Amino acid sequence: MIIDGRKLSEEIFFKLKRKTKNHNLKLAIVLVGENKASEIFTKKKGEACKKIGIDFELFRFSSKVKKENFKKEVLKIAKNPKISGLIVQLPLPKGIKEEEILDLIPQKKDVDVLSEKSLKKFSQGDFNILPPTVGAVSFLLKKFKIKIKGKNVVLVGAGKLVGKPLNVWFLKNKANVIVIDKFVKSISLFTKKADILISGTGKPNLIKGDMVKKGVFVLDFGSGSSAVASLRRMRAGSLKGKIRGDIDFKSVSRKASYISPVPGGVGPLTIAMVLENLVKISEEEEKKNKM
Repeated sequence: MIIDGRKLSEEIFFKLKRKTKNHNLKLAIVLVGENKASEIFTKKKGEACKKIGIDFELFRFSSKVKKENFKKEVLKIAKNPKISGLIVQLPLPKGIKEEEILDLIPQKKDVDVLSEKSLKKFSQGDFNILPPTVGAVSFLLKKFKIKIKGKNVVLVGAGKLVGKPLNVWFLKNKANVIVIDKFVKSISLFTKKADILISGTGKPNLIKGDMVKKGVFVLDFGSGSSAVASLRRMRAGSLKGKIRGDIDFKSVSRKASYISPVPGGVGPLTIAMVLENLVKISEEEEKKNKM
């Protein structure tokens, strides 16, 4: 079965739209430089906000912005009481440490769950607000009634947006997890054992049909999850303008029980989870204020 991320994301947007009527929400995105992949993701997030009635504002900065000035501006945006959620679109230019900037985002506005405090809370098992990639995976596994406990899960890629948070989440849910990083050469030794295979490296057609077993559940985050991965893939794997994911769709789909395509798979769902986090955080803050 091919997973239609666009259709499923519309289901989530429909539910969120009913909730946003009772909230005055605004999502802000900080974008640095002229990264084509980042531009695409930012535009799609803005479009999603419009669909469900959330205000959206984009703050642009030159790639030559000085680190200290940039930090001051981000902190100013983060403290703006009219802004409910804040995203710093990655990657950032060399010379600006991502962690320093991400840690300026208050937990109550960190819809990407990327600041140190948010990640620590998540790593300790607080799963009320999930990193968007984890939220997308959780949604799909529940949707298709895929059990996690005791299953062999192989994560190809150990990045902060896909591999790392998913590793934490799957381990907490008692799966047998193997994370494949760039230092593993014979990855097929591991991918062939996977009941659930998730890839997020940005390397086009990395996973072939002969590298998986029949009935495997496959999710391709090769382009949908991060500007970094997408930019790499655009440079290395675009063919006549067509963007390709980590999974060789034609050969792997013959064996997979479920598979997400690129584009139109997990990408739209990840964006939907960003907005779901925004609504959840807002509801939590309202409860705290009423206590």
